[in-house]
Amino acid sequence: MPETGETPRRSFAKPLMLGALGLLGVGALALYGIGGRDKAEAACHATSETLASIKAAAKGEVAGVATPSSPRPLPALSFKDASGADVGLDRFRGKVVLLNLWATWCAPCRKEMPALDRLEAEEGGDGFEVVPVSLDFGGDEKPKKFLTEIGATKLPFFHDPSGKVLSTLKSVGRGTGLPTTLLIDRAGCEIGYLPGPAEWASEDAKSLIKAALGK
Repeated sequence: MPETGETPRRSFAKPLMLGALGLLGVGALALYGIGGRDKAEAACHATSETLASIKAAAKGEVAGVATPSSPRPLPALSFKDASGADVGLDRFRGKVVLLNLWATWCAPCRKEMPALDRLEAEEGGDGFEVVPVSLDFGGDEKPKKFLTEIGATKLPFFHDPSGKVLSTLKSVGRGTGLPTTLLIDRAGCEIGYLPGPAEWASEDAKSLIKAALGK
C-alpha cells in the first residue's frame, strides 16, 4: 500500500497495449471487408473468356440463363445423398456442375427431369455432372419413386427435406422458387443462374455446357 499522501501509481502499459490490439483488429476486419470478396472471386475458376462464351451460348431453349459479370462465390450448401450421408458442394470440386433444385409437387420440375437425365447421360463425366437436389418434405421414398417411374437412370439422387439449400440461396438473391438451376465452375462459384425450367436435353443446353467446360 502507498504511504499516506502519496499518489497511487497506475500502469498505463496494459490499456495502451489492449487499445493497440483493438485498433489492429478493427483494421484487419476493415481489410477483410474490403478485400474479402476480391480474394473469394480470385479463388473461382472460370475466366472472363469462359463467362463471355457462356453468355453467348445462352440462347434458344436456355436463353433465360443469366451470366454474372464475374464468378460469384456461393455460401456453403449441403444436402444428403441416396444413403442419407451429408454432402457438400466441395464434393464436386474439379467439375462443372449443373445444380438443379426440384420437387415432385412442382409440375415444371417434373417436366424437365427426364431432360436432365438425358443431359447427364450425354454430357456427364469427369468434367461435368448434373446434381439434382429434391426438396420434397419428409422421407426420400416419393422422389426416388418418381425418378424410377420416369426411367431416370443416370441422375444421382440428392435430397434436402429441410429446404435449407433454397433458403440459403435466397439469402444471396438466388432460389426464388422451383425449379432453380445454377451453373457452377470447378471451384464451386456460380457462373450461370436460371430461375425456372428449361429444355436441358436440347442442343442449346449442350452448347451452354460445352461453353462452361471451355470447349
